[in-house]
Amino acid sequence: MAIVIDKSQRWRVIAAHVFLICLCALVLFPLLMVVSISLRPGNFASGSLIPTTISLEHWRFALGMPVTNADGRVIIPDLPVLRWLWNSVKVALLSAGTAVLLSTTAAYAFARMKFAGKKASLVGLMLMQMFPTILALIAIHSIFSRLGHTFPLVGIDSPWALVLAYSGGIALHIWTIKGFYETIPSEIEEAATVDGATPWQTFWRVLLPMALPIIMVIFLLAFIGAVNEYPVASVLLRSQDKLTMAAGMKQFLYQQKYLWGDFAAAAILSGLPIAVVFILVQRWMISGLTAGANKG
Repeated sequence: MAIVIDKSQRWRVIAAHVFLICLCALVLFPLLMVVSISLRPGNFASGSLIPTTISLEHWRFALGMPVTNADGRVIIPDLPVLRWLWNSVKVALLSAGTAVLLSTTAAYAFARMKFAGKKASLVGLMLMQMFPTILALIAIHSIFSRLGHTFPLVGIDSPWALVLAYSGGIALHIWTIKGFYETIPSEIEEAATVDGATPWQTFWRVLLPMALPIIMVIFLLAFIGAVNEYPVASVLLRSQDKLTMAAGMKQFLYQQKYLWGDFAAAAILSGLPIAVVFILVQRWMISGLTAGANKG
């Protein structure tokens, strides 16, 4: 039997599609501008959206390949962009893994255990998130400078110091995972305990598989935050070969000369790890949501 769609309903569907197309175009426009700038000859930000001449000089520079300028001279890039990219990925993976490890265990304590000062601790975690990180830059530099005298591994100009600094911003993750834990019936854990499971086995084999979707979300958010973070990285890192992508890209913008084309190519490279991790984590998020739908 044919389904008859009312005219008003048909126009609403068309209007919704037009709105979504316009929204996608609005979101993609800045990205297209950056791609266009990275493909133009010369380091200029002005020009048409579609370049008349395609040049890969900026991409060769970002990838560390020799570049031939207008005078025919071969220029060897002196900025290790790929090294910065690897540093960003390394720090982001370690920070995200540490954030997941600390937030999942701390959230379990707040969601399932009873102890003195529980409510005050939760309020304190929430209050810490009210102040931006940039307000604590002086304190962060002072703390890690003093730590470096005793433990050089986590001192100034060490990627481990950056990982440790990023691990302190897990208060919001704890609140998020705690709320998810509280939606899981505690009777499931009690049944596992009756079957002989230890508290750790109950947490590891029963609760965490059910919380896989929110864990993947926390990992993704922590990874993106570490890759894009600039203020703390610019304070703790000094050596050029230890900089992250966000901190190193500032060297493309001199006071008298802005290398917009090279900057644009490096900016696109910095977004590739986020895209790859999002695609990989998305698969796990979908499988985790599907598995969690039948946990009852």
